[in-house]
Amino acid sequence: MEFVERKRWVFLGLPFTFTKYTIKEDMLTIQSGLLKTVENDCYMYKVQDVQHTATLFEKMFKLGTIVCHTGDTTHPQLVLEHIKNSKVIKDFILKQSEEARIKRRTVNMLDIGSGDMADMDEVE
Repeated sequence: MEFVERKRWVFLGLPFTFTKYTIKEDMLTIQSGLLKTVENDCYMYKVQDVQHTATLFEKMFKLGTIVCHTGDTTHPQLVLEHIKNSKVIKDFILKQSEEARIKRRTVNMLDIGSGDMADMDEVE
């Protein structure tokens, strides 16, 4: 599955910008610019967390903004601004990033303990 979306104006949701987002199963690409085109890629396994926001005006025109927190060195936060189908795309990115981490065996396990650091000193 692949999504191709354009950054849109919040007013009426018109795609009069020169930013294009391509979301594939293994990679997320942001291409921006008219005279000077900049293309930024991020592998899905580097996406650690995804945040979805929608302002009142974005909701009125069925748009949303997705912020991907990544382990990428060039862009630790990838922002997909004012796109349609934002909730579907957010869920797709979450699912595909988890599958990519499992496939590459780069799953990070967090130790979420109930005790504080004082309890850790007593164990040693």
